[in-house]
Amino acid sequence: MKPLNKTSKNITLNDSQPNSRAMLYGIGFREDDFHKAQIGIASLGWDGNPCNMHLNGLAKAVKDQLALSTEMIGLGFNTVGVSDGISMGTSGMRYSLVSREVIADSIEINAGAQFYDGLITIPGCDKNIPGCMIAMGRLDRPSILMYGGTIASGCYKGQKLNLVSTFEAYGQKLVGSLEEKDFLEIVRNACPGAGSCGGMYTANTMAAAAEVMGISLPYSSSNPALSPEKQRECIDIVPAMQNLLENNITFRDIMTKQAFENAITLTTILGGSTNAVLHLLAVAKSVDIHLELNDFKRINERIPLLGNFKPSGQYLMEDLHHLGGIPAVMKYLLEEKLIHGNCMTVTGKTIAENLAEVEPLDFINQEVIRPVHMPIKKTGHLQILYGNLAEEGCVAKITGKEGSLFTGPAKVFDKENDFLDAISANKIKKGDVVVIRYVGPRGGPGMPEMLKPSGALIGAGLGKSVALITDGRFSGGTHGFVVGHIAPEAIDGGTIAFVQNGDMIQIDISENQISLLVPEEQLRKRKKHWVQPDIDVQSGVLAKFAASVSSASQGCVTDNINLR
Repeated sequence: MKPLNKTSKNITLNDSQPNSRAMLYGIGFREDDFHKAQIGIASLGWDGNPCNMHLNGLAKAVKDQLALSTEMIGLGFNTVGVSDGISMGTSGMRYSLVSREVIADSIEINAGAQFYDGLITIPGCDKNIPGCMIAMGRLDRPSILMYGGTIASGCYKGQKLNLVSTFEAYGQKLVGSLEEKDFLEIVRNACPGAGSCGGMYTANTMAAAAEVMGISLPYSSSNPALSPEKQRECIDIVPAMQNLLENNITFRDIMTKQAFENAITLTTILGGSTNAVLHLLAVAKSVDIHLELNDFKRINERIPLLGNFKPSGQYLMEDLHHLGGIPAVMKYLLEEKLIHGNCMTVTGKTIAENLAEVEPLDFINQEVIRPVHMPIKKTGHLQILYGNLAEEGCVAKITGKEGSLFTGPAKVFDKENDFLDAISANKIKKGDVVVIRYVGPRGGPGMPEMLKPSGALIGAGLGKSVALITDGRFSGGTHGFVVGHIAPEAIDGGTIAFVQNGDMIQIDISENQISLLVPEEQLRKRKKHWVQPDIDVQSGVLAKFAASVSSASQGCVTDNINLR
């Protein structure tokens, strides 16, 4: 059998590297350890977030299992994270998307510098997962992503709760339809412990995408955070990693164009987060796969929405877990010829082989996943729109409940908090198109999520009668008639910068169009007198991000650097 330490032998078995050996003796290596494959275990665990608070425990369990191996040794390390749920609606939210890039950079730095033969990443919250995937793509070594798992639901007065419940309760409180006591109890009971937000929000969306792409073990995305099944994963991941090393199956061997098509398909079927568009574009770049907005448009035009998940539906990931998890959904999609079954996975088997023994979905006794002939929506919910308001494109999340055409007068805000003040003062009326701008990748900087405004609209009873458009982005918890990722963004002189109060805006989903209904001559005059505002940070990581980030239509990557 070929040795598994293909990469680490450059420092462990190289006579010209006595310094490397000396340092490894210093951390406790014995003689036989120098011949073992070194597996980096990247935990995104930290104490201040339910999504991440348990991840170091999972990492320790994986390391303990690797310690039982005669051919591998685990070496743990950590990286940063942002709690989107805590920072949402504050200036701290600007760091969220930036953290994806820092996570990718830091994992690449550690694993690349230390010559790890394989990589196991253990992410939780939203940007953790694509950050890990980008790093794994750059390194291109045998790699497995183990999702930390979803949180259990909260409960108050017999109603299931999750994080988004608190934002919608806030909107109800603002308009006086919820008493203070009930508001406080909803907040107190929404998050009962460890795990990522329970609906089909960004973390669960990206975890499901990772599983269908083949870079996670089966059931990883739907096993709850504190379940026995998640603990079992910590055991099963060790032989899977050894098999990858023995057969030299690297990350890029798995991440083919068909794997990305599977990810887009499953995201569409489940009603997943618009953030998946940004993240899959960025991950594709890390593995040199050509992916563009029109790939999402093409797939969404033929794939139905079947998942009845929050935020727009009723159910949480824990409900799907009890029905057979993501593999049960994948098996159904394979039977319907909606996903590619020949794609390689981290088990060393194809998707079709992994699914051979999976129990089929029961469509009689559950309403979490609908059959193809009874979809929630006949086409996908991730609508890619173009027009004079978004020449490079934008992303709408339309599940079918909102309608397909919205025309109304603009109410323009250059700051998120100005809008919240307006809705509190009852200045937002039915039929309005709320515009929140200068919150894009550069203008934010950091492209903060607009869950607080969208949640406030829902809570205020305006979710079906007011549209919200922005050059920022939306949390996976957002629902309603919302359009984000508008590109070019306002700070770069995109048309959204020239919208004025009262301008008519039309959003036509059936025609994939978003239009500012202002004569071209008038727009030219506005552009002529426009002065580009300063970005409000001049140093630090936000300034670095603003200086290097690409457009939302290209995934907001920060390594678009031409060194030639």
